[in-house]
Amino acid sequence: MNSQTTTAHAAHTASPMSGQRIRHPRIATTIDECRLMLDAGDNANLLVLCGPTGVGKSTLGDFLVEAELRNQAAFMTENPGCIPAIRLEAPASGERDFSWRLFYQRMLSALEGELDAPRTAYGVDPETGKVVRPVGPQTNRLSGLRTAVERSLRNRGTRFVVVDEAAHMMRQCHPNRLEEQFNTLKSLSNEYHVQWILLGSYDLFELVSLSAQLARRSHIIHFGRYREDAPDDVRSFRGCLKKLGECMPALKDHDLLRYAEAFHQNTLGCVGTLRTVLVRLNLLVAEQGWSEDVLRKALLTDAQVTQIMREIIEGEERIAPGLTRHLLAPSTRTGRRVA
Repeated sequence: MNSQTTTAHAAHTASPMSGQRIRHPRIATTIDECRLMLDAGDNANLLVLCGPTGVGKSTLGDFLVEAELRNQAAFMTENPGCIPAIRLEAPASGERDFSWRLFYQRMLSALEGELDAPRTAYGVDPETGKVVRPVGPQTNRLSGLRTAVERSLRNRGTRFVVVDEAAHMMRQCHPNRLEEQFNTLKSLSNEYHVQWILLGSYDLFELVSLSAQLARRSHIIHFGRYREDAPDDVRSFRGCLKKLGECMPALKDHDLLRYAEAFHQNTLGCVGTLRTVLVRLNLLVAEQGWSEDVLRKALLTDAQVTQIMREIIEGEERIAPGLTRHLLAPSTRTGRRVA
């Protein structure tokens, strides 16, 4: 594996939280659906993956990229410049409109390394021996950055790009320009056969659904939480609690399952939120020792739980109609539909 590919892989695995990630049933099921749609190629060039805050969407994106790197390891050995998948975050630049300049720079950073300075091709005049800068598009301009991204996607053989916080791409523009934003991604997809996986909370689905063109071009995947009213979800959540607890030095000898119901209620069945709570608890227990008072300090406040729950319920209600698919009854020979 070449140094740039190794760097791209390390970017997704070097996080101090990486040792506490688990491939639990809900994330495994969602990954399988994503992989199936990725196999569809140009017939599913835009995957929109929505879920509540703290459910683990960023972790899912990392798993998808890492799995692709493993699957393509032999091909990457034979083709050292290949980077089949990357993950980046859509910038919230504070500007009025979404910053495609910053977005392209982040893509180039993931594909080609850091871009601390504008890149311009230099050469040597054979007659004078002096260094000259050729006249032409410069990659620090938006058009030049776009050209550089196109070249990198082609040269790296990138199969898909995971974009976290993708709602920033649409929230920072007028609704009438939503299609224009997505058409930019679609043009890259069509020309270089790159698929896009957009990760975001439920507002991402709401923004996509504003346009019939965007809705037609998107495949929606719901990455949901573990619900307290579903026995299978309760069992899976308890498994997540047990595995995450075993990863943390100060918690591995404590019976966290004794408090499984409290953890489920407090984190609303979102494994990413559960991990955050357990990391805090691990630090507190290491410093102060185990007690229920220490456990309470690590939990979300009632106000936080109420606000997150409100957003989850509203989001689940909005996305539910968008996930319903009806099979129309076949027509009779007279052309009338069968009731």
